[in-house]
Amino acid sequence: MGDIEAPDTTGPSQSVLQTILPIAKEFASSRKGQLLIAEVALSLIAFICFVASTAAAFVTAPLIEFLAALFLLFAYSTKFNERFKGFHFPLMDFLRCVSASIIFFIISIISVSKFTDGASKAAGVFGFIATIVFALDFYFIFNDLANFLKQGGDLGDDPPRTSEYNDSDSDSD
Repeated sequence: MGDIEAPDTTGPSQSVLQTILPIAKEFASSRKGQLLIAEVALSLIAFICFVASTAAAFVTAPLIEFLAALFLLFAYSTKFNERFKGFHFPLMDFLRCVSASIIFFIISIISVSKFTDGASKAAGVFGFIATIVFALDFYFIFNDLANFLKQGGDLGDDPPRTSEYNDSDSDSD
């Protein structure tokens, strides 16, 4: 009876989110990673609240934002976005955040003011919090895109281009 060994508790422990999604630790601890995790969590909570409320007509917006944020969380954490050079992920993320903050703000105002049940009020409150998180995200993305464009849009790994409008090499008069 005394032969049973205690389980080893000194091994690496994983959080529930890291078990479900293969999120890199360095990305999860970055500002972008924390914002995306917050967006996924708040969209899921708002979705669940809208499903349980009488404002079930608004259930589509949080579901779509949850799936889009989950996809981008997966893409950024596994560096899936670096494989597609022609697809500009920061611009897509910026447009997603702008549209999500506007949509969440509108449906939150409607669900808080028009519906009287507790689940609608909770969905509205979580929607307002999600609006703030999405607005912070698009503010940071906008600053990053503006800095990128101020630098001339060069990625650094491309060779510098010569002037395309040089008059000495032109054939036209």
